[in-house]
Amino acid sequence: MRAMLIVLIALWSVPALALIAGEELDDPVLEERAREISKELRCLVCQNQSIDDSNAGLARDLRALVRERLLAGDSDSQVTDYVVARYGDFVLLRPPFKASTYALWLGPGVILLLGLIWAGAYMRRQPRETAEAIPLDDAERQRLKSLLDDG
Repeated sequence: MRAMLIVLIALWSVPALALIAGEELDDPVLEERAREISKELRCLVCQNQSIDDSNAGLARDLRALVRERLLAGDSDSQVTDYVVARYGDFVLLRPPFKASTYALWLGPGVILLLGLIWAGAYMRRQPRETAEAIPLDDAERQRLKSLLDDG
């Protein structure tokens, strides 16, 4: 019974949308466009959330800016370009692949490759230890023979 209750609670829990009452536009088409744009813009405070999901004050301001630009007649790309012009490529959850973002896109791969090269060089430098067989003396040989014979 307890497991079913946990499952029901998990099914009912949905991510809380950060949109505050009164922020929504009256035109459902413009509101849908605003939501799609907001999902692609990073909250500069939270950094791992879109402004659509964030409750931060700056995210609220950016959502209002997006809606304001849409009401002014801007296209989706014009709104995005306007926000990027003000805050830089960092505001995009998926920044473009260009010279100023090469480190962002290629950095993790380069770091991984350097780590693998370092690990390989480290392993090659380590001496290989091999255990040499130490011959048994007469007493050990007799004890071993008696143990094997008893078994």
